[in-house]
Amino acid sequence: MEDKYNFAEVEKKWREYWKENNFFKSYADSKKLKYYVLEMYPYPSGEPHMGHVKNYVIGDVVARYKHSQGYNILHPMGWDAFGLPAENAAIKNKIHPSIWTKINIQKMKDTLTNMSISYDWDREIATCDPDYYKWTQWMFLQLYKKGLAYKKKAVVNWCPSCNVVLANEQVIDGKCWRCDSEVIKKELSQWFFKITEYAQRLLDDIESLEEWPEKVLTMQRNWIGRSEGARIEFPIKGSDKAIPVFTTRPDTLYGATYFLLSPEHPLVEEIIKDSPYKDEVQSFKEKVSKESAIDRASGILEKKGCFTGKYVINPLNDEEIPIWVANYVLMDYGTGAVMAVPAHDQRDFEFAKKYNLPIRIVIQPEDKKVSSDTMEAAFDQEGIMVNSGQFNGLPSIKSLDVIIDYLIKKGSGKREVNYRLRDWLISRQRYWGAPIPMIYCSDCGTVPVSESDLPVLLPEDVDFRPKGMSPLASSKEFVDTICPKCGKGAKRETDTMDTFVCSSWYYLRFCSPKTDTAPFDAEELKYWMPVDQYIGGVEHAILHLLYSRFFTKALYDMKYVNFKEPFKRLFTQGMVCKDGAAMSKSKGNIVNPGKIFSKFGIDATRVMMLFAGPPEVDMEWTDKGMEGASRFLNRVWRLIYNNIDCFKKPKNKEEVYPEDISMEAKKIKQKTHQTIKKVTEDIEERFHFNTAISAIMELVNEVYKFQLEAEEKRGKEGDVFVLMEALGMIVRLLGPIAPHFSEELWQEMGNKKNIYMQPWPKYDEKMLEEEEKLIVVQVNGKLRGKLTVPASYDDEKIKEEALSLPKIQEKIEGKKIIKVIVVSGKLVNIVIK
Repeated sequence: MEDKYNFAEVEKKWREYWKENNFFKSYADSKKLKYYVLEMYPYPSGEPHMGHVKNYVIGDVVARYKHSQGYNILHPMGWDAFGLPAENAAIKNKIHPSIWTKINIQKMKDTLTNMSISYDWDREIATCDPDYYKWTQWMFLQLYKKGLAYKKKAVVNWCPSCNVVLANEQVIDGKCWRCDSEVIKKELSQWFFKITEYAQRLLDDIESLEEWPEKVLTMQRNWIGRSEGARIEFPIKGSDKAIPVFTTRPDTLYGATYFLLSPEHPLVEEIIKDSPYKDEVQSFKEKVSKESAIDRASGILEKKGCFTGKYVINPLNDEEIPIWVANYVLMDYGTGAVMAVPAHDQRDFEFAKKYNLPIRIVIQPEDKKVSSDTMEAAFDQEGIMVNSGQFNGLPSIKSLDVIIDYLIKKGSGKREVNYRLRDWLISRQRYWGAPIPMIYCSDCGTVPVSESDLPVLLPEDVDFRPKGMSPLASSKEFVDTICPKCGKGAKRETDTMDTFVCSSWYYLRFCSPKTDTAPFDAEELKYWMPVDQYIGGVEHAILHLLYSRFFTKALYDMKYVNFKEPFKRLFTQGMVCKDGAAMSKSKGNIVNPGKIFSKFGIDATRVMMLFAGPPEVDMEWTDKGMEGASRFLNRVWRLIYNNIDCFKKPKNKEEVYPEDISMEAKKIKQKTHQTIKKVTEDIEERFHFNTAISAIMELVNEVYKFQLEAEEKRGKEGDVFVLMEALGMIVRLLGPIAPHFSEELWQEMGNKKNIYMQPWPKYDEKMLEEEEKLIVVQVNGKLRGKLTVPASYDDEKIKEEALSLPKIQEKIEGKKIIKVIVVSGKLVNIVIK
C-alpha cells in the first residue's frame, strides 16, 4: 500500500473494473425487493456544471446505499433532448440541433461515466431518438382517443424572442422561463391536453404523497386552486344574453356596484359594437395585450379600466350596473367576468376609488360599524349582512348557502366548483420537438395518424430558425401526405409538442427501453414502478411533476399502468451557487467539473458537495471546501496506512468481549456503533449527508487518538480487534460517499469481496448505551464542577454525588439551598441564597 492517496490511479482502476464487470446492470427479479432511484434527466444544451454533479451524486449515494441494504436497484439515465434549450443553443452556434444535441449528450455522458455514477447505461434513452418519440406520439394518440387532446383557438402566451407559445406554467413573473423576455398575448389555433379533467383527482391524491416535500405539495395545491362558490347569470340590459360569473362570495352580491370583463372576453366586441366608447375600449384592449398575465393577476400593475357604455342587471335586486373592461380580470380564470364588490374586495376597492365608482357596504363587522365614506381598505372578513334585503341580519358565513339556494330557485345561478388550473397548451411553433401526429383532410377533417405509421419523423433538411410560424410548414415533403381514412391528399400538423410531453412519461420507458412493440413492457413496469426515490429541482414542482402525475392517472384509467402516482418519494435539492448566484453559463460563473476532478479527484468532489450543507439548501461553491474534502480523504488514507499491519497478521477469530479490552477501546467500540447508527439514520431518513460525513469525521478523530503503534503498547489483545472494526466501519460507511477511495482501502485491508457487494453495517443496540456520564455541576447557574457517574445512576443519586463534591461543599457552606435542579444525565444546578 502506498503512503499517499493517488486519486487519479485509484479512480481509473475502479471505474474500469466496475464497467468491465457490469456492476450496475439491472434485471427484474421477483425474488428481490426492488428500489428504483431516478434523478431528473438533464437538458443536453451545453457543458455540464457542478449543479449537475450535485444532483447525480445525491442519487448515486442513495442507489449504492440501498444496494447495500439488499435491494435490487434500477438507476437509469437519459437525456431530455428536445425543446428550446437545445434548439436555441444550436441556433446560436450555427449548427443543426441534432448534431449539437449529440455532441452535448456525449460531453455529459463522459462526465457522468468518469464520475462512476452507478447508472445502467444499457437503459439510456434520448427523447430526440425516433425510437423514443414514436411512443411520445403514441401517447398523444391515446389521449386524443380518450378526448383528452383537442385543438382550439385561444389567446396564448407568446415569447417574441423565442418565437414560441408558452404554457401558463412557463411564464414566470410575466417573462419567458427560458430567455427572460417579456411575454405577450396572441390568438392562435393550438393543441391542448385536458388536464383540467383530472383537477380534483390531482388535488385529492396529494394526500397520498406522504414522502414529498410540503413546499411542493403546497405549490401544486395552489396551482390547481380549487374554490367552491356559485355561478351567477347577469343579464345584459337590452339583450337576450347573460354573462356568467363565478364567485366564492355570493354573500356580497348586493354590494356589486359595477361589472368587469376581461379585455379578451369574446362578448366585448359585441357589447361595444354600437357603443360611443368603442374606440376607447379597443385602444385599451391593445394596451392590455402587452401586459403580462402574471402581473395582471398578481396586483403588481396599476389597475386600469374602460367603461363600455353598457349595463348588466344584478339578479338579486334588479339594479343596473355598468360594464367595464379591466386589466386585472383574466379570461383564463373563472369566466373572464367579475361582479365588482368594492366594499369587500381590495382590488375592486382600489379600482372604484380611482374611477369614482359607488362603494356599498353589505357586510358589517360584529364589533364596530364601518362607513363607505371613511373606508381606507376593503373589509373582506366575515360579519353581519346589511343592505341585503331579506338576508339582513344573517351571519355572512351562514348566508352563502341560503343565497345560492335563492338564486337556484330564481333560475339565476347554481353551485359550482372552480379550479385555477387550465388545460395544458402543448403546441410549439418550433422545429426541435416531436411532431404532433395529426393530419388535416379537406373531406375527413382532423384525422389522427395510424399507429402503424408512427413515428412521424422530424425532417432534417429544414431551416429551423424561428420565423413566427412552425419551421416544418416550409417543408413540402413533410407537410404533404395521404389521409389515413380516404386515401386522398392531405396536410400534416406542423406544430411540435412541448418538451414537457416527452418528460411526462420517460420514467416508464426506463423500465424496458428496448421494447419496440409498446412504450413499455407491462411485466417490467409492474415490477419496477412506481419510482421509489425521485430527485430534482423544486423549480419543476408545477411543470414536470404535475404533468407526470396527469399522464400517470390518464394511463391508469386506460389500464396501461396499475398505479396512480409515478413517484413515491421526492427530494428537491438546492442549487450550487458561485458569487451569490446559481451557476449559469449566461452569468459566467460556471465551475468546470473536469478541472476540479483533475485537481482534487472525483471522490473529494463528492465529499465536498455532500458535506457543504443540507442538500435541500443552496450551497456556495468554494475552492477551500474542495481543499478540506481532499485533506479529509488523505487523513483517512494515512490512518489506514499507519495501521495496515493489523489486517495482515492472523488473528484469533473468536469474539472479543468488552472485559477483554481496555477502557479506551470500549469507548472507541461504542463510538463506532454510534456512528453506524448516525450515518444510517442521516442517509435513510433525512438525506443529511453533511451530518453523516461529520459523524465519520468525528470517529476518524477518535481513532487517531486511539491507534496503536504496536500491539504490545496497549497490553490488551482485544484492542487490536476494536481498532480493526473501527477502521473497517469508517471505510464501509464511506462506501456510498467516496466509492473509488473506499473500494481501494477495502481491498488493501485484505478483503476479497467488493465493498459494493457488502451488506450495510448494523449497529449493536447494547453498544449504544453509555457506561458512564459526564455531569456538569452549577451553583446559581455558574459552572463550579464536573463529575463522572455510572450511566445507571438515577437523578436522586446524581444529586447526592453533586452535593458531595468538595468544591461544591465550599460554595454552599453556610448558604441556604433553595432548590436543586437536575437535568437528567446532563446537569445539576444548585440554587442557593
